[in-house]
Amino acid sequence: MMRWDKLLTVKRYGHESIASPEVGRSHFHKDHDRVVFSSAFRRLGRKTQVHPLVLNDHIHTRLTHSIEVGSVGRTLGIRVGELLTSSLPEWVSSHDIGMIVQSACLAHDIGNPPFGHAGEYAIRDWFKQSKGAEFLQPLSSIECLDLETFEGNAQGFRVVTCIENHLYDGGLRLTYPTLGTLLKYPWTAEHATGKGKFSCYLTESETLNKLGNELGLVSLGKNRWCRHPLAYLMEAADDICYAILDLEDAIELNILTFDAIKPILLQLCGDLEFEDGIFYSQASARRKVSALRGKAMENMVNSAVDAFMNNYAQIMAGQYQGELLLDGDVGVKEGLSAAKALAKNKVFPDTRKTELEVGAYSCLGILLDAFCHAVYEQYQKGSAENLSYRSEKIMSLMGIHAPDPSWSLYHAYIRALDFISGMTDNYAAYLARQIGGLSR
Repeated sequence: MMRWDKLLTVKRYGHESIASPEVGRSHFHKDHDRVVFSSAFRRLGRKTQVHPLVLNDHIHTRLTHSIEVGSVGRTLGIRVGELLTSSLPEWVSSHDIGMIVQSACLAHDIGNPPFGHAGEYAIRDWFKQSKGAEFLQPLSSIECLDLETFEGNAQGFRVVTCIENHLYDGGLRLTYPTLGTLLKYPWTAEHATGKGKFSCYLTESETLNKLGNELGLVSLGKNRWCRHPLAYLMEAADDICYAILDLEDAIELNILTFDAIKPILLQLCGDLEFEDGIFYSQASARRKVSALRGKAMENMVNSAVDAFMNNYAQIMAGQYQGELLLDGDVGVKEGLSAAKALAKNKVFPDTRKTELEVGAYSCLGILLDAFCHAVYEQYQKGSAENLSYRSEKIMSLMGIHAPDPSWSLYHAYIRALDFISGMTDNYAAYLARQIGGLSR
């Protein structure tokens, strides 16, 4: 069984000595502030959530999505913390639990590339195609796997532990509990789920194992650990927001009508008979959805908390393999399934969304062609002095992310991906136009 005194240690990664908390801020409040004030978090404001490069200001970006997930996650953490008060160490309150979950929620998409999931697919496919395969020949099969299955979760873990603030010296230097809660898939690529999910590249495997040992997580094999118990709450918060807010965005873009999603929202509310006068008024669809959103979220939060407590023994033993929202209220489970089916059949095939995602492939293809070619050329020549004019200029664009010629080719590619995946949609589109030539 995992123990809360280890799971909630106040040690920080990259700064192991335990400092006294500041007046008005606990150790875990510091984590929240470090995420919020980071450059990577700010850039989420110009990164796609579901619909790329939309002009409607009401549509969610990665930033607004992360803030909303954080709000739901805080509630989940406080609720569970209140139920576990007698089991928590003396230095932790239920509000600290809420803050840990909120901080992890705020950072859960911090490593996603431009253009949303389309960006992930574009990077993976580029390395799998013949041109990318040529650049991967010197790498081991495990190293290739990281690149061919590029994963925003793993990139996010790298951002907060390595890239932001203290480069290669602890990153944001967050506490171990917040990092543990952030790791939705605490294993490397060779242990990826059936959908290819993992949260750690080979470059951070040592950090992953240190994290597992410090927190007292259950080891499931080499470079593979059970989840931190609070990671299930982060996952539930993300799913709650996805279920409702993706449909809300589809209404804003006139892809769906309020009448199309009303039955699903009522099911998520747990009250199929709920009625409100606003449903029959001339109010906008946005306002009608608002009348149901809060009620649905409250019911889903209750369901997730009940599922956590019902599966508490398995969770603490590192044996729970389910999802809280699927193991709770049956109506919530069925509502989630209906919401996902509607999004899959009506929202994701939208013509404009498809056009822009295909454009994202082209955009990221141009960037990967340029930067990976320059990295490979530097690796072959063994120095930065004899590079072609174009590759020399490409490397200079990377600034502090430019790899040292003495580094392995795998690490050099990872640094190129640090640079590309950190771009906003707008900057990626701009740089691809510049590098590809104005004629494009």
